[in-house]
Amino acid sequence: MADALMAKAAFYDLDGTLLSCNLVTMHAYYARNDRSLLKSIYQFTKVLLSVPLLFGLDLYSRSLFNIFSFRAYRGMHRDRLIGLSDDLFEVTLKPSIFPKAQVLIDTTRDLGYRNVLVTGTLDFQIRPVALHFGFEEVICNRLEFKDHVATGRVLPPLLAEKEKAHSIRAYAGQEGIDLAQSCAFSDSSSDVPMLSAVGHPVATNPTRRLRRIALERNWPILELRENSSTFPPFLKTVKAL
Repeated sequence: MADALMAKAAFYDLDGTLLSCNLVTMHAYYARNDRSLLKSIYQFTKVLLSVPLLFGLDLYSRSLFNIFSFRAYRGMHRDRLIGLSDDLFEVTLKPSIFPKAQVLIDTTRDLGYRNVLVTGTLDFQIRPVALHFGFEEVICNRLEFKDHVATGRVLPPLLAEKEKAHSIRAYAGQEGIDLAQSCAFSDSSSDVPMLSAVGHPVATNPTRRLRRIALERNWPILELRENSSTFPPFLKTVKAL
């Protein structure tokens, strides 16, 4: 019976999908909390000045956005990054969780899906989030460190755009997941490959571009910002006995 329940998975994007916070907000938190006041001011100013560029990169390519934004961590110590992750969650991430996010995650779990978080966010930032929501698995980006100091580069593969779909297919092959019976949730058009990899894609809090694509492809649209929103029909089936 356990094997049958694990035959399908629910793949979740994070920022914009389950919470309103984004990578830039996370960078700003680390920059503001450097041990050195002068360095903190310098790092935070750099983040603020980079916002227009990051916004433009995100519109053009999520991969380039990630590559550039992760450079902000260059020179930071691994212990410091990990040590601040719980505070980051409590102060910044937890308050930004959308009202119906936990209910959705609980619903897919109760219906027999293995909940998997698939995000371009970094591993040390994701741990408290995954624990809070109770995710069974996490697929995410990892920073490169040399002598416990971040180089500002990401260990391959860089998880973004088409790579998310590749990672999902690889994971499904390793774990015996039926993608045709699986579902995926994302807010961004950059995740169309990820959404297209499963039998039940759901445009969740979609951007204008993803909303248009979802309407063209007859994908369900879900707004987790609204307590009154209803889940797609495939999530309203009677639970297995």
